[in-house]
Amino acid sequence: MGRVFKYGDNIDTDVIIPARYLNTQDPKELAKFCMIDIDENFNKEVKEGDFIVAGDNFGCGSSREHAPIAIKASGVKAVIAKNYARIFYRNSFNIGMPILESDEAVEKIDNGDDIDVDFKTGIITNNTKNEKYQSQIIPAFMEKIIAADGLVNYVRQGGRNE
Repeated sequence: MGRVFKYGDNIDTDVIIPARYLNTQDPKELAKFCMIDIDENFNKEVKEGDFIVAGDNFGCGSSREHAPIAIKASGVKAVIAKNYARIFYRNSFNIGMPILESDEAVEKIDNGDDIDVDFKTGIITNNTKNEKYQSQIIPAFMEKIIAADGLVNYVRQGGRNE
């Protein structure tokens, strides 16, 4: 179970991690500035296992991998959005961070709600409202990448698409 931090449409990578903080590759340092331009309290309030919920086109903007790295390092378990910029979608799985798409969940979940996600079934449970929503199911080969904590680790472990 985790708390929801909800944002709107077109949250770009410069909002997720502003360019002025990209003088480091350290995920923990990046996490300190995650979402700072849209939510100055995010890095003080987010806890391990929390979620980001957002609207359309989450992760648009630059192709830098720093954005999903900052989100993951901040403790966010997953991002749920209506849809994603394609490069953000790819980068998220490449670093082992699950992301889900669900119009219904985005419409019905509010900031501060407590939710759970069953990644096997794609069921998102809103414990605050006692509701359930369906997201797409993460393909099995992508689950393996997430379990390995990213594509590089997956390959190092001898992974392959089966």
